[in-house]
Amino acid sequence: MRSTIKMPRVGDTVDSVYLVSWKKSVGEEIAVGEMLLEVETDKATVEVPSPIAGKIVELLFEEDDEIKTGDPIVICEGL
Repeated sequence: MRSTIKMPRVGDTVDSVYLVSWKKSVGEEIAVGEMLLEVETDKATVEVPSPIAGKIVELLFEEDDEIKTGDPIVICEGL
């Protein structure tokens, strides 16, 4: 079964972030809590962990893209 990971809120007043880098690639497996991506706000760089375990099927953004809270960011196949 496929699942979509959405961009979580990374701060109380942060509605969007910029993608710095992916920590995983398409085809790799990821565990709950494992670092998935690194994003930048206007004040800090933040690592975002995966809320689910699975195999990454698709990354929906590229480096330097703006991502809004709640945007789908990754499609995973459940393990």
